[in-house]
Amino acid sequence: MKEVSAGGVVYRRQPNHVEILMIEDRYMKVSLPKGKQESEETIEQTALREVREETGIEGEIREPLEVIYYQYYHPQMGQINKEVHYYLVEATGGVLVPQIEEINKVQWMEPTKAWKMQQENGYENNDSVISKAFDILGLPKEG
Repeated sequence: MKEVSAGGVVYRRQPNHVEILMIEDRYMKVSLPKGKQESEETIEQTALREVREETGIEGEIREPLEVIYYQYYHPQMGQINKEVHYYLVEATGGVLVPQIEEINKVQWMEPTKAWKMQQENGYENNDSVISKAFDILGLPKEG
């Protein structure tokens, strides 16, 4: 079975720096907001809806980043082939509120801290996604 999801690397510009939005999922891993596409949505609409639902943040897509593929096992459905479309999303409004049914916490971080947390406790398949976003934004990965 195939499952299509979308999400984003969300950033906001502050007067003297840029911050990255990171979540801690229900498995205690650092991750990016993402979720399943609904039947009548475009993949871009899915990405923005999931960012809003999981974090409370409204945003606009700046550009596509990457599509990643992986498999996982679902107890009722069996083997799932997952396809996740990630976008670079600039925050335009909203209030930071975690969707407690799906994630433990959500926070804005300095880029070097976000990269460090990703390396220490993130999903490996998000490394290249976050790296591409940092490159586009001209952000440092290490202080």
